[in-house]
Amino acid sequence: MRTCHDPHAPAALPDDEATGQTIRVSAVVMARPDGRVLTVRKAGTGMFLFPGGKHHPGEEPLDTAVRETAEETGLRIRPDELIHLGAWDTPAANEPGAALHAEVYGLWRPIARHEVPEPTDEIVELHWMDPAAPQTPAGHAVAPLLLPVLAAVAATPLF
Repeated sequence: MRTCHDPHAPAALPDDEATGQTIRVSAVVMARPDGRVLTVRKAGTGMFLFPGGKHHPGEEPLDTAVRETAEETGLRIRPDELIHLGAWDTPAANEPGAALHAEVYGLWRPIARHEVPEPTDEIVELHWMDPAAPQTPAGHAVAPLLLPVLAAVAATPLF
């Protein structure tokens, strides 16, 4: 079960994982002018995710989103450029039995020509995905978080 809720409300865990670990992350949805959104695949994994990751101790979710985007793609974005899209609770992509709580932000401006995302040490592949028809390169999957977020993005004008 996936829920999107008010960021100020307490997080609801997926029913089937209420007793397991909850991983808290921030993720960023960013798009090219053609509307395709950036996804990344981390080394040693088979699922594509949004750029993002776990919070450092004491770090606010927005700051995590900015830091992780830079660490994973080399793109330097400012906190004031991000819009909070909501919070989603889904199964974790790469940690079996764990639940995921993701604060998701959108960069609702086109990625400029000079802003070229590049995979970093922990990222082995970038893929621009159509929110209306999410597909990955052969042999890989879409992380559980992507499907509900992409459905919401597909229904929203990006720019």
